[in-house]
Amino acid sequence: MDTPLYTRAVDAGAATPSRRDRVHALIREEVLSGRLTPHTRLGEVRLAERFGVSRTPVRESLARLHSDGLVERRDNGYYVRVPNLPELRDLYELRVVLELRGIARVMEDPALRHDTGLLTAELERWEGLRAAPPAPDPSFVLLDEAFHTALSRASGNGALTESLVSVNQRIRRVRMHDFRTEDRIASTVAEHVEIVELLLADRLDAAHRALHEHVGASMEVVLERAGQALTRMVLSADQF
Repeated sequence: MDTPLYTRAVDAGAATPSRRDRVHALIREEVLSGRLTPHTRLGEVRLAERFGVSRTPVRESLARLHSDGLVERRDNGYYVRVPNLPELRDLYELRVVLELRGIARVMEDPALRHDTGLLTAELERWEGLRAAPPAPDPSFVLLDEAFHTALSRASGNGALTESLVSVNQRIRRVRMHDFRTEDRIASTVAEHVEIVELLLADRLDAAHRALHEHVGASMEVVLERAGQALTRMVLSADQF
């Protein structure tokens, strides 16, 4: 991803809760951005100097990220954690379940309805992208995640959406390598438009099938893509 590293300094001094949270948000964004490879050591001293704080809030942030499964601790420090293929299989499977459950719960309960305001906004956004497709770029994964988050939120179960966001963050570093061709961007945009149109037309069965196919009806295809992405990540290198 070509976005410049976030270099905003945080006020120095004792680490108040709000300051700890700000430092954590900055470091977490670095980890989730995909700009750091698994070869990059997350050094406490460098991070503290970079954000203008003591090592204490940095150390606390890295511990939180470790607890969340986003970084791993090796002999010489913390590194960005990338799931291996068996873990990816489990996470992708969970993602499919969470995605489909949003529509299924509305299908099962006649009293439930999707939020048409959210869906209409997404339809307008993705119709615009279909008219003017963005160039292939790993950062497209953020647009894709935003779509699926909105789709889940429109189903009305906040806990379901929160779980989906967490899973997507854990597989983001791999999924971002899936948006490197114009064909892949175009197909993703078209499928998003189709899914929302079906939901707005109250064709829930068809929307459920379309979403299932979109997020990975064939797990082997998904994992093949993931394996290729992992290979590219291992071969890449950066400096920090």
